[in-house]
Amino acid sequence: MEIYGYIRVSSKEQHEDRQILAMGDLQILPHNIFTDKQSGKNFDRPAYQKLIKTLKSGDLLYIKSIDRLGRNYEDIQNQWRIITKEKGADIAVIDMPLLNTRLYKDLIGTFISDLVLSVLSFVADNQLMTIRQNQAEGIAAAKAKGVRFGRPNKAIPHNFGELVKQWDKKLLSKEEILKKCHVSESTFYRRRAEYYRNQGESK
Repeated sequence: MEIYGYIRVSSKEQHEDRQILAMGDLQILPHNIFTDKQSGKNFDRPAYQKLIKTLKSGDLLYIKSIDRLGRNYEDIQNQWRIITKEKGADIAVIDMPLLNTRLYKDLIGTFISDLVLSVLSFVADNQLMTIRQNQAEGIAAAKAKGVRFGRPNKAIPHNFGELVKQWDKKLLSKEEILKKCHVSESTFYRRRAEYYRNQGESK
């Protein structure tokens, strides 16, 4: 029987210190701790997938909290079933002692664990939806203030307007205009449209 730990933070900028300390208090061997620095929206994570392949019947897996496992309600339920039923391993959630499949094997204990798991996984899923909504609202508010997202527009020559007019009069070929403007074809057409829009002309 092996004891494992799983740690997850949402990005490389976040720190996993609290989770590492919790695993250390349980004296889990460092090589038995799997860490992902990735969103919890799904389970397509390298360390987690390696952990699942490593788990055997009778092993015990510790996680700090249910949202460290994931944030999608149905996926959490499904992964819990895979670990406990298909792999035959046990799970213990450090922050929620009731979620410890090794301790509660009787009917009442299983019922309580399943109920707590359902509530916590629902909360984790709801938190993910709230995060997404807050992000969308934040982006919308920033755009309303004029903040631009994505790659900045590529600089165009100061005489871009004159070059456009020469191209329109067929004085320049497509290859020549793209070379002089140092842009791709799609960017040229987009900036040309912007130029005429700003000039109040219709082309």
